[in-house]
Amino acid sequence: MNVAERLKFPVGIEIATAWSWRLLVIGAAGGAFVWLLGYFSELTIPVAIALLATALVMPAVDFLDRHRVPRVLAAAIIVIGGFAVIVGLLALIGQQMATQFTDLRVAIVDGISKVQDWARTGPLGFSGAQAESFIDRGKEAIGSSDSAIVAQAGSIGAGLAHFLAGLFIALFSTFFFLYEGARMWGWLVRLFPRASRERVDSSGETAWRSLTAFVRATVIVALVDAFGIAVSAWVLGVPLTLAIGVLVFFGAFVPIIGAFVSGLVAVLVALVAQGPWTALFMLLAVVVVQQLEAHVLQPFVLGHLVAVHPLAIILAIAAGITAGGIVGALIAVPLAACINGVVRHLAQLSQPPLPLDPPPA
Repeated sequence: MNVAERLKFPVGIEIATAWSWRLLVIGAAGGAFVWLLGYFSELTIPVAIALLATALVMPAVDFLDRHRVPRVLAAAIIVIGGFAVIVGLLALIGQQMATQFTDLRVAIVDGISKVQDWARTGPLGFSGAQAESFIDRGKEAIGSSDSAIVAQAGSIGAGLAHFLAGLFIALFSTFFFLYEGARMWGWLVRLFPRASRERVDSSGETAWRSLTAFVRATVIVALVDAFGIAVSAWVLGVPLTLAIGVLVFFGAFVPIIGAFVSGLVAVLVALVAQGPWTALFMLLAVVVVQQLEAHVLQPFVLGHLVAVHPLAIILAIAAGITAGGIVGALIAVPLAACINGVVRHLAQLSQPPLPLDPPPA
């Protein structure tokens, strides 16, 4: 292009055009990648959960390996032991729900009746026949017999099959990540051009350190949240205490909003089973635990390990919910932490070295 042809377009237009088509290509590639992840979600989500579990229990496998336990046996012990702990915990929750759910169901029906009476005789003076029939249908559905619930179980058969398949993939992926994770990563690095392998390898190590730090710190925060809310529910006499604690624990893996939203379930159970005053005290307990997390645990445990801005966390959670629902929200924040660590690592590598001090005369 000669000078005359070049002067037809301002320099700013040329720069904007050069950036635009590159950004369009990058956006199209990123969109296609996200679509592929969603299309194969029955495979990608269990593998992502397996990576989170691997980051959590890898130190235990390394400990057994250092003490002359064969690595394949150490990985099997950790995977089977962890699965047994989860199954035992779910069994305890099921037993508690089986013994308390009948009373809770009666309390829900009574609570709905009280709300209906208050709406009709209270200051609202509401007497809509359609709303009352809707409430009556809700009472009948909640107070229905177990046979009616069993009759509807066939509609969730496909979902249960997908869950079992995903659990199978997650367990086997976790085992092989623990057993041969380093060799798998080495094979993946060798797929890149020789000139870029060193940076790819160092970026992967940085992402893994960020993921490990995030998972360990989040487990500490989740345990504190679950213990605080579960003990508060137990002191107030709220039923399903163990189930509430487990729900809060898993909900805390979605930072900022997860533990609070799951804690509201405890407030709802307290409202139904014990009344408004108990629900108010339960809400105060949830708020106190959340303040402890926000002002003590998050800055000291997560602050220097995973330096992700709260706005970035909220946007990542929203994107994760849009792409993959609850599981997407669970995976979005550790993914953002890994990307943040890799970007900072590559930016540090791209900086020119500091000039050396001149030697003394």
